[in-house]
Amino acid sequence: MNTVRLTMAQALVRFLENQYLEVDGKEHRFVRGLFIIPGHGNVVGLGQALSQEAKHLEIYQGKNEQGMAQAAVAFAAQTKRKQMMVATSSVGPGAANMVTACGTATANNLPLLVLPGDVYACRQPDPVLQQVEQIHNLSLSTNDAFKAVCRYWDRIVRPEQLMSAMISAFRVLTDPANTGAVCIAMPQDVEGEAYDYPESFFKKRVWRLERRPATEAALRDAAEVIRSAKRPLLICGGGVRYSEAHEEFRAFAEAFGIPFGETQSGKSAVVWDHPLNLGGIGVTGCSAANEIAKKADVVIGVGTRYTDFTTASKWLFSDKCKFVNINVSEFQALKMDAVPVVADAKDTLPRLAKLLKDYKAPYKEEIAKAKKAWEKELDRLDNFAYASTKKWVPLVNDSNKESVHRFAKDLNAQLTQTAALGAINAMMAPAGSLPGDMQRMWRARAADTYNMEYGYSTMGYEIAGALGVKLAIGDKREVYAFAGDGSFNMLHSELITACQEHKKINVCLFDNASFGCINNLQVGHGNKVLCTELRYRNKDGLFGDFMNIDYAKVAEAYGCKSYTVRTMEELRAAFADSRKIKDTPVLFDIKVLPKTMTDGYGAWWRVGDTEVSERPENVAAYEDHLAHVKTARKY
Repeated sequence: MNTVRLTMAQALVRFLENQYLEVDGKEHRFVRGLFIIPGHGNVVGLGQALSQEAKHLEIYQGKNEQGMAQAAVAFAAQTKRKQMMVATSSVGPGAANMVTACGTATANNLPLLVLPGDVYACRQPDPVLQQVEQIHNLSLSTNDAFKAVCRYWDRIVRPEQLMSAMISAFRVLTDPANTGAVCIAMPQDVEGEAYDYPESFFKKRVWRLERRPATEAALRDAAEVIRSAKRPLLICGGGVRYSEAHEEFRAFAEAFGIPFGETQSGKSAVVWDHPLNLGGIGVTGCSAANEIAKKADVVIGVGTRYTDFTTASKWLFSDKCKFVNINVSEFQALKMDAVPVVADAKDTLPRLAKLLKDYKAPYKEEIAKAKKAWEKELDRLDNFAYASTKKWVPLVNDSNKESVHRFAKDLNAQLTQTAALGAINAMMAPAGSLPGDMQRMWRARAADTYNMEYGYSTMGYEIAGALGVKLAIGDKREVYAFAGDGSFNMLHSELITACQEHKKINVCLFDNASFGCINNLQVGHGNKVLCTELRYRNKDGLFGDFMNIDYAKVAEAYGCKSYTVRTMEELRAAFADSRKIKDTPVLFDIKVLPKTMTDGYGAWWRVGDTEVSERPENVAAYEDHLAHVKTARKY
């Protein structure tokens, strides 16, 4: 056997360089590149290895460990899991920053490889800088925290362990049913230790994404249930997009006249104005999808995890409703007590269609009527304007009605969030994130133009995600990110990376000086406002004037082109001017009134209301909670 003597880190990089993925007969490099923040846990060992061994890997300098890993997650989503990026950090706090991003990747079934530095395997210098010593178990380090959010975890304490570890890692990363985050912890000393590796370990290795076929028995069971349906409903989940079953899903719906609702991940698999597309479903869904869902007797879920936002905490569907689930994951396929079809959507839908033959969903005018009503509501939201009068009623009810007028005065703003979003939607077709309003109001006019992270609901994903999407699609198309001021303040570090790399991402920052959706949740369930508005402290606490932060200047200081927007005229002018920009990130600082986001539309969300309280509003909310729990499905 021919061998080559390399350090563990050198062998790791050489291995990454030679991994390929084959999908439907086409193969390409699986690992596109690597984000790195060098530190004492990776700058010497892995850093040297990258300088020596990286030939094709694109190497990017991250600014925050979570941010760069979130960019890698978005990259994998936009490439439909055909390619992935790696993120590497130092030990301790640098590594811990990536834990959130791993949760994002695993919750959304997206491949992410993280390579955190680790404490010394030999333990001779212990305790080293950034080491947490657990006196009951000296083998523990910060990197053990990754175990809860990763599909596969390993620590390389001897250089020869790398071989079995990386085979297991890529087994997971290339498995559509079980992919997610993978953590390979690298002790600092082991990174530089050498071993005589077999040359065969570094040969071109082609991983094949197999389309798992459905069994004939499973297809017959599914067809039998669907044939019995009087009011069937399809759910278009992220699995439709990742399996590239866009056309198969659309053809199936059309062949049998079955309407469909979209999850956040499934949105833009089919264009918004398709006659059978009811729009977003569930808590952040629209009236059309939720109205049809409540009366559905058979739901056909394709590539969905049935999160509480999709099912409205299992309250949206009746106990009598039956489910058929098409999913590559057996775990997901068995949810909602469904008839499971554990298989790839692209392969399954045409085969299932053959068994249904002449079946037709017996809908009459219900679908068109529901869509027409929602389109009328969309028009109202697009044109919702602010009136500086005490009689003006915001879209979201709030016991503290003075807050809207106070905000308008403090920030000299008059734009409503729904009108701003509607206007932006009319001006382009972006990919980005702003959860509730986006799922309801965004009208996707082309396939795969919507990249939303809502599986882990990670604040701070938006700007990092936009960078990841831009790296995935290149410079031929514009990328727009939608973020609230709360999320922007949490994490926008990769905006600097976008400047550094001359990547034009367009950041639409909706500044309502608050954690808006959480404020709605807070007061909507009977609580007083507490730490959800961005105000100066006065004698009563954080209830002074709203803070008027100039985010445009913040972005300008980084090197972005920025605009401050307070009116619809300024918004349109800014977007027109921004089209002249080529290689520079753009930030629109859009001041939007609180309580002017969408709300309601026939869903419920279980959030743990308070059973005992001095406030009658809390008691009323708990009574409402009990009423919904009583009618919700049990499993």
